[in-house]
Amino acid sequence: MIRSVGSSYALLSCSHCPAVECASAMGSPLHRRSPTTDSTTYIHASEPDEPPRKRWYQYLPLLATISLILSPHPSLLLVLVKHHLVTLASPLTFVVHLASTYALTFMIFTSLIICAARDPGPPELPETGLDDDGNGETIGLTDALKYDFDFSAPGMWCRKCWAPKPERTHHCTYCGRCVLKMDHHCPWIGHNCIGHRTYPAFLHFLLCITLFAAYLAVLSANAVLYAFRNPFEVDVTLPMHEIFLFFMGVIFTIVIGSFFVYHLYLTFTNQTTLESLSPFLLLRHLPPLPHSGHKLSDPPMEHELSYQQRRLVKDAHREILLYDIGWKQNAKQALGWTHPYGWLVRLFGGGASPGDGRSFPRNPKSDEMLARLAKELLEVEKDR
Repeated sequence: MIRSVGSSYALLSCSHCPAVECASAMGSPLHRRSPTTDSTTYIHASEPDEPPRKRWYQYLPLLATISLILSPHPSLLLVLVKHHLVTLASPLTFVVHLASTYALTFMIFTSLIICAARDPGPPELPETGLDDDGNGETIGLTDALKYDFDFSAPGMWCRKCWAPKPERTHHCTYCGRCVLKMDHHCPWIGHNCIGHRTYPAFLHFLLCITLFAAYLAVLSANAVLYAFRNPFEVDVTLPMHEIFLFFMGVIFTIVIGSFFVYHLYLTFTNQTTLESLSPFLLLRHLPPLPHSGHKLSDPPMEHELSYQQRRLVKDAHREILLYDIGWKQNAKQALGWTHPYGWLVRLFGGGASPGDGRSFPRNPKSDEMLARLAKELLEVEKDR
């Protein structure tokens, strides 16, 4: 059984599984066992469930991000007024450029607020219908197992949080907690993680910054060319602001644009940054290995592998995309939409990814490729 203690759950673990006891214990209650002792312990409501509070200095990178976003605006206003409104005497282009740049700025800040303020995805247990009144109500183990959480599977139980760790969930050392479909930890957005509930907003953030920077570069480049061709018609100090905007726009277009293109690649192949950069995460998805004939754990651990085995895993990592179900479905899963052009709303409006963030459809070819990798690892192991 699972016992509700305050706002927490208490789970029983045995010597073989850190999460759920064997099926033979169907009639016994589930408690939570301490990882360092054999005694059964409970999580009480007095124990903190929330991650540690952030220190003030952890918000300094966020302030730097805001400053960088706002830094071109004084020069931008000066160029718009003196070049388009005064020199060119074109109120229409002035209004168009002003509306475009500040619309992009507004969208940058909306997505930044979502990324900084929204929880990226707490891997809590599903709702069980228990009243959170601290009365210690219980439900049967049979009912508890219907939520499709295989706590005994490799990598499905966090030994740092001592809590369930659903599929594609990772523990963030900086935040001190697990995050659903964690992509990466970003100090520039308020020392927060990018996860299941914030990834579309993060893509939106990168897209808007890239568009804003490119717009600045083109706008200021035209103004600089006009200043060189008509040096006596412009203000003496105006070209300095135009050159500043041009170089700032070019630099941010290249840097943030490259980052955005990389994340588009991850979106269309259904990978997270962690999955893309961590080839040995594949090991936890290998099929069960034979019980004899090798010295590897089941699943194998990275430190147990030889150099040749490591190369096999790294080469296979480029081919085995566990969650790649086609680029259209991948993008739909990451951004989420219900009609043919709904992706535009997500792309330009941010939002959370669809689904519960705990289970994901697999690439139908991945099981065969994982079995082949396991076979190759065992063949190399026999030759060691």
